[in-house]
Amino acid sequence: MGKPVVAIVGRPNVGKSTIFNRLAGQRIAIVEDIPGVTRDRIYSKSEWLDHQFHIIDTGGIEIESTDEILVQIKQQAELAMDEADVILLIVDGKAGLTEADKEVANLLYKTKKPVVLAVNKIDNIKMQQEIFEFYSLGFGEPYAISGVHAIGLGDMLDAVVAHFPTEEEEPYGEDVIRVALIGRPNVGKSSLVNAILGEERVIVSNVAGTTRDAIDTSFSTPEQNYVLIDTAGMRKRGKVYESTEKYSVLRALKAIEDADVILVVIDGEMGIIEQDKKIAGYAHEAGKASIIVVNKWDAVEKDDKTMQKFTEEIRDQFQFMDYAPVLFLSAKTRQRVHKLLPLVNEVSEAHNMRVSTSLLNEVISDAVVINQPSEKGKRLKINYATQVAVRPPTIVLFVSDPELLHFSYERYLENKIRAAFQFDGTPIRILVRKKNEDN
Repeated sequence: MGKPVVAIVGRPNVGKSTIFNRLAGQRIAIVEDIPGVTRDRIYSKSEWLDHQFHIIDTGGIEIESTDEILVQIKQQAELAMDEADVILLIVDGKAGLTEADKEVANLLYKTKKPVVLAVNKIDNIKMQQEIFEFYSLGFGEPYAISGVHAIGLGDMLDAVVAHFPTEEEEPYGEDVIRVALIGRPNVGKSSLVNAILGEERVIVSNVAGTTRDAIDTSFSTPEQNYVLIDTAGMRKRGKVYESTEKYSVLRALKAIEDADVILVVIDGEMGIIEQDKKIAGYAHEAGKASIIVVNKWDAVEKDDKTMQKFTEEIRDQFQFMDYAPVLFLSAKTRQRVHKLLPLVNEVSEAHNMRVSTSLLNEVISDAVVINQPSEKGKRLKINYATQVAVRPPTIVLFVSDPELLHFSYERYLENKIRAAFQFDGTPIRILVRKKNEDN
């Protein structure tokens, strides 16, 4: 199922963000820059040895009522308690043990989650003595580290990954389509789940999710088995979550990871906001099949052009996801809900589609005849193409010089491939490789 989550907590100014950036490494820099999707660096993916995991920088969460430091610390720690598999507690070796550190520790005792204690800013061997007073926090051996100089991070990460849950076997069969509904709070995700299940009236079972209090719901139609993956709007709510809306993106990320098809739910009454684009961007980056679902369409005053105008706005705002079909519906009145599952089946099929190498090369050859690729006066030769993966469909192009393949020409080829093979609802990955002259 989903990757483990490591939350970085601690009082302000102990270097949480420095540690976060170290663990994120170059990953943030190499994620493709998608137009219209703003980056929010409070979470990232990281890896150590053969373990991949999510990291959360609680220091990056903007929380209201930050006047009282302890209120802020408490809220951060509570968020971490709820989401994390392992908590990484950072303290400041130069400043020594403080009352605020003890406050954090008191909160973490209640979590029943494993806590790894790291003493930051231990920049040289002479400072090793500074770590011993932190034993009194009661989390076992403190790890001496320096985020700035990348000292001691290996031992600390060994301790972190030792606490990861062992991977469970995939609880659902190969023939199951796993569907996640993502979107900002109050767009009607829970209502839509109920409408989908009510429409089919064939709930088979409730399978306890492996993360916290989430429940994944299995259900079937005569043609297909599905699992609905629980996401942000369906878990605990409270003041902490209301004041940190963007934190819900982490939950969306975890749902995306576990899913085959993503329903990006938008509030038709309120319209598109930046948060919608950000959340949709993660589904795109993860390479998942996606459908843009405009909910609450019953509440929108409309004429014969309203749907067309809204679709144009979606295409303008979600340019990075121009392959995703758009469905207008109302969970409340069940209007068009019956169209959703057939569309899920369609995009899932596209996501898993394989095309033959001969047909693919035929399409690309035709595209090249119509529009010759050249850059800076030099002509690019495309030698060969082959599909190397599905989910998402991934195509490798062997070319004379990858530097000469302009982004716009890559898009041109992608559009030709889409038109030929009906890859509706799924991103296509194109990898460009230099042809080995010996081949």
